[in-house]
Amino acid sequence: MPMPVRLKKLIGTFLLVALVLIYAIVATIVAVAHLGQSSGWVHLAYFLFTGLLWVLPAMWIIWWMEKPPRQKNG
Repeated sequence: MPMPVRLKKLIGTFLLVALVLIYAIVATIVAVAHLGQSSGWVHLAYFLFTGLLWVLPAMWIIWWMEKPPRQKNG
């Protein structure tokens, strides 16, 4: 039985919020632990990279949310 579209969107919304929160916390912890004595350019590169990296799993979640339900055979 295919999952209803509204349920997929609800689950996807919670997944996106959880992804952003967890990703931001982990990225900040890594930055604090490893970039304390680094130059401003290293900080800029790190936060530019990590600021864009979360988009990849978010794109997958959005793709899953928007994918049309499978049709039943028969």
